[in-house]
Amino acid sequence: MTAGDFFKLGVEKMLDSNYRLAVKDFTEAIQLRSHFTAAYSNRCLANLQLGDYQNAIADCDRAIEFAPNNAEPYLNRGLARYRLGHYQAAIADNDRAIALQPNNFKAYYNRGVASAMLGNYQQAISDYNLALTQIPQTSNLLLAEIYNERGLAHFQLLNLQTALLDFSTALRLDPNNYRAYYNRGCVCGRSGDNKSAIADFTASLKLQPNNASAHFNRGVAYDLLGYKQAAITDLQKAADNFAFHQETAAHRKTLDFLQNIRRQLPFLSEIALVAKKSLFTLCTPSII
Repeated sequence: MTAGDFFKLGVEKMLDSNYRLAVKDFTEAIQLRSHFTAAYSNRCLANLQLGDYQNAIADCDRAIEFAPNNAEPYLNRGLARYRLGHYQAAIADNDRAIALQPNNFKAYYNRGVASAMLGNYQQAISDYNLALTQIPQTSNLLLAEIYNERGLAHFQLLNLQTALLDFSTALRLDPNNYRAYYNRGCVCGRSGDNKSAIADFTASLKLQPNNASAHFNRGVAYDLLGYKQAAITDLQKAADNFAFHQETAAHRKTLDFLQNIRRQLPFLSEIALVAKKSLFTLCTPSII
């Protein structure tokens, strides 16, 4: 078999999500043709899917060596570096991808997400805006992700109304986006609209029932409205899920919150109370 034959087999395996076998086929192709740029690029993609980010970076390095003016390896290396938490290096790779391909919306988006992880929310918003000018307007699911991430950046800057609009736009584009429901619930809670927060957390949980953070935050919202038993039910589910996933700090915080509510039960009935400071948190960003 030729290098091209192995390459085609690797592509077929990728399409079937058989990433480990795809890596083997691309490796065979590279052994037969050492400067096979496309095989390095595709093996990088397979390694990304497998979470093997160091080997993905090594493959991108070789692809860039052989084709330095191709934006794709920079984009993929930036993604691998992002997933390793090397945000500044990810930004540098996306800078290069944008210089080579200024209409690549993914590079703007990914640079924005990396900037947000560094706390540079205004820069992230600028990149999300640029991504929105380049993305095909028929790509509803991807559009929804960009609006969702821009909403997160606005939330961090306490631009609550703008964040609310972005999350609502994301949901109009993708009604099954559980993260957008969750994030909009956080905005509603921060704004003091706990009834709307509960509705959004409930919608998020219908789509992702084991989301511990959604149970926690809905429990907080119930508590703020005075519905202690409902709050306890949600917070117990959150505590169980946090424990299952070994999220020790979140588990401890939830148990402390539960204990505080249970202490109040002998003195309170199911009536609405004056709202106190909430503990709303946000989802972590995804990356295209």
